[in-house]
Amino acid sequence: MRIATWNVNSIRTRHGRVVDYLVNADVDVLAMQEIKCKPEQFPLDGFEAAGYEVIAHGLNQWNGVAIASRLPMTDVETSFAGQPGFLKGHEGDDAPLEARALGVTVAGLRLWSLYVPNGRALDDPHMQYKLRFLRALADDAKRTLTADPAHPLALMGDFNVAPLDDDMGDPSFVPGISTHISPAEREAFAAFDEAGLTDVVRPHQPEGYTFWDYKQLRFPRNEGMRIDFILGSRGFADRVESAHIARDERKGDSPSDHVPVVVDLAEDDEDDDRPMIF
Repeated sequence: MRIATWNVNSIRTRHGRVVDYLVNADVDVLAMQEIKCKPEQFPLDGFEAAGYEVIAHGLNQWNGVAIASRLPMTDVETSFAGQPGFLKGHEGDDAPLEARALGVTVAGLRLWSLYVPNGRALDDPHMQYKLRFLRALADDAKRTLTADPAHPLALMGDFNVAPLDDDMGDPSFVPGISTHISPAEREAFAAFDEAGLTDVVRPHQPEGYTFWDYKQLRFPRNEGMRIDFILGSRGFADRVESAHIARDERKGDSPSDHVPVVVDLAEDDEDDDRPMIF
């Protein structure tokens, strides 16, 4: 099974390109972020013609997540336990939830498409929202895996954190001044490892970026950052046979500023635990 995640940066602008990638790369399940539309605005026709079902969660022209799959999807959730909300100028715990999380079950795997808040600036209220979001997500995963350590769980998407120094190649991001590389963000990201999740792509592709800004020739200069991840539980990671970053998708006409991150999974042994008939 081939599973990928991709911040598509407006599905209505790039739906043809996304469908072409799905077909050409033989992807079974794609988690998308920043679809920037409501479900009724999602351009389904191309996906359905290519054999994909789509579940989308979007509230307006900002944010939004979706999952396209050639296999049946069940147990749909549009938020995780403890997910914080945000509304500029609003104080308290009752802020409205944004469309940043979508969970489904596919072939026994629990898959989430996630778009973590950007943070905007170190002293911006959005940064505290980002940190609360990351902590709540890690806490929810930890509860799930404490109850069932073998649970095949994958958190996929744009985490807006460059956890290692080598993950940041954009010279405009400065330690102590910029988001994405602050100690607080990296500490919040490290909590996923403590919760029982690991980056299942890095062992197969240790280097490489997943995002390059459109400005300042960042892509030709390879001044990008690695901020898109697939974090898997032991039950998921043990099935990963290979993984890669599809860098070439940043080339060509009207690309997203992100590229797909892809894993290939072996078949579940339990699926083949059937009596032999001679």
